[in-house]
Amino acid sequence: MKSFIRPLAYAALLGATALTTSQAAWAKLEVDPNIKTYQKAAGVSGNLDSIGSDTLNNLMTYWAETFRKKYPNVRIQVEGKGSSTTPPALIAGTAQLGPMSRIMKNVEVDKFEKKYGFKPTKIGVALDSLAVFVHRDNPLDSLSLSQLDAIYSKTRRGGMKDVSTWGQLGLGGAWQQSAISTYGRNSASGTYGYFKKKALFKGDFKDTVKEQPGSASVVMGITEDRAGIGYTGVGYRTSGVKALSLSKKHGDRAYFPDYANVLSGKYPLSRILYIYVVKQPNKPLPTLTKEFLKFVLSREGQEIVVKDGYMPLPAKVVERQLALLE
Repeated sequence: MKSFIRPLAYAALLGATALTTSQAAWAKLEVDPNIKTYQKAAGVSGNLDSIGSDTLNNLMTYWAETFRKKYPNVRIQVEGKGSSTTPPALIAGTAQLGPMSRIMKNVEVDKFEKKYGFKPTKIGVALDSLAVFVHRDNPLDSLSLSQLDAIYSKTRRGGMKDVSTWGQLGLGGAWQQSAISTYGRNSASGTYGYFKKKALFKGDFKDTVKEQPGSASVVMGITEDRAGIGYTGVGYRTSGVKALSLSKKHGDRAYFPDYANVLSGKYPLSRILYIYVVKQPNKPLPTLTKEFLKFVLSREGQEIVVKDGYMPLPAKVVERQLALLE
């Protein structure tokens, strides 16, 4: 993540004051004015199928709806059941667009290359902070990754003892003896894999984690469970939950999952959201696929990113992604 984000951060964003409590207001994000507006192309029509990430499901739907208004003869079908469904769909040719909230695993790339003779092309389309949410009434403001590991993992590679009550995290009163109720995604999800790698240090989840089929289900579970905690893309936040600040090491400063902290790499669960495509080397993408991705990477496309609660790409990154389409 750092290799992608850190070089992109420009002084104004890096100089922003980091928000350190979950009660802090979400800053209004604006799309980089240097990102170009989308210019319609002639003769764009046909069918596109998108299969993959649930995290990106809403974004893909909004992009598709707006794109179809520009091109009424285009049909786009979006299916979001998890990032692990992307590689098989691209390999089988049942999808032209493969949204993923994680990078493809080596074994997935190998299967793709065995089919096509070349590797898949990944296009960065938005920035995301994988947020850790608690119920809005929960007084907790921050956690370290080691504490998260102690809450969620039975292997506890973060080095801390098991944490099962809110009192063990310093909460008093009625919270002290209250058992922590953990929510997460299922194993088909890229969010599940990313959290396992980063927050559990590649350890194993506890059997008590309530695995949910979608991001919205995670947030709904916490909203209805005062003792709940869960992880999912920040774009799914609602008024019923609050996001926690996180620190990489126990005792270090915790950072809120806002845009400045994602760009600087200070927030430890920052990530890029991708759309994978089948693109032959040294050949442009098919027109319809290319135009859709150009729209996603346009000013209007990135404004949709902001409206859906995620974070837009800086213009320099957009230019690099556009170059991959040629």
